Amino acid sequence: MTRIAAFISVLATALLGVGLAYLMGMAGILGFLATGMGEYLQALPRRAFSQLDVFALMALPLFVLVGELMNRGGITRSLVDLASLVVGRSRGGLGHVNVASSVFFAGVSGSAMADAAALSSTLVPAMKENGYSGVYAGAITAASSVIGPLIPPSIILIFYGAIMNVDVAALFAASIVPGIVLSLALFAANAVFARLGGHPTLDSRPPFFRTLVKAGPALLLPAIIIAGIVFGIVTPTEAAALAVAASLLVILLGGKLQWETVREAVFGATVFTGAIFAIIFAATSINFLAALVGAPEMIADWLNANSLDLNTYLAVLTFIFILVGMILDTQIALILLAPILVPAAYQLGADPVHLGVLVCFTITLGLISPPLGGVVLIVSAATRESYWEIMKALLPFILIEFAVLFLLLYVPSIVLTLPRALGLL
Repeated sequence: MTRIAAFISVLATALLGVGLAYLMGMAGILGFLATGMGEYLQALPRRAFSQLDVFALMALPLFVLVGELMNRGGITRSLVDLASLVVGRSRGGLGHVNVASSVFFAGVSGSAMADAAALSSTLVPAMKENGYSGVYAGAITAASSVIGPLIPPSIILIFYGAIMNVDVAALFAASIVPGIVLSLALFAANAVFARLGGHPTLDSRPPFFRTLVKAGPALLLPAIIIAGIVFGIVTPTEAAALAVAASLLVILLGGKLQWETVREAVFGATVFTGAIFAIIFAATSINFLAALVGAPEMIADWLNANSLDLNTYLAVLTFIFILVGMILDTQIALILLAPILVPAAYQLGADPVHLGVLVCFTITLGLISPPLGGVVLIVSAATRESYWEIMKALLPFILIEFAVLFLLLYVPSIVLTLPRALGLL
């Protein structure tokens, strides 16, 4: 009876539109009561604070602030101009510019949602003016936005490293080559579609020196951050603090530094970070309950009973995280499922860094996968193009990105060679 009452309470709360953090916290607490483990609730606050008291998490709000400052400080336009300068003259030039812009933005925001929103409002209108269909422009924007969380500095990699106790420097180094592979795959796909669809070249390019002067400092920033972290010169938190100072300097040199810009950036970063920390706190109740009932041990026993090898279990994990990524925000999905599902892969011999890159890439692919796809919703709203038409045009890109995922899954050296060469593994 208690379990039925708990289920009804959670369902009613969800239907009332209560925030997800409160809903998860309530579900966890009612779960303790329904399973007869209410006495463990007194240990929950200490466990929740221990989840937040992680050094790597200190870097999260600062990197979020860097992205907010760059996006609000007028850096977006200069990065698009730089991409036009580099790849704009080839057939399907603006499609290549779209992909290249996502590569450049990866060092600025590290967020698929932020990249999709920025490119949808700046580059998609330019593509439509140059003869591209709005649907194709929206589709390649959604597809290329997945690059953002994969190329460091990446918010989701920092988050994963914090909750799973994996070295962030190793994750950053491990994700560089996969990010390049994904970028090259999208460049190749756009080249094929450009020839099939007769997409135009970009007739004019922005001035070389002026573009380089405006965009150069923004590109140097992530390069310095990544090098500092990977080579052990600074910790992720120190790098994030330096990045905030450097981003303010970049905006100042660009003549865009205003008090209102800084205020809005700080406010946006505070709201985002507060939401993430509230979710971590609430999800701890569910993870704690899962640990008490022995969920990780149950998964390990299931693996042994079914004689699953590592590759098979990784395929199962991939399927689960893609499904969850379609529905939940990436950070929510990670904090809920990674502590429960990932440790079993370690017992089968999985490398923590390889697995971390795979999980983060997989869960991000859920953002562009039907039937939901949060990134596609953003692109559709920003471009005013039909959601389902964009999704239809996006399917070939999704298949290509899944091919890259399975390449990384079954050829782990693509992920692990660089961190091993740098002595991080």
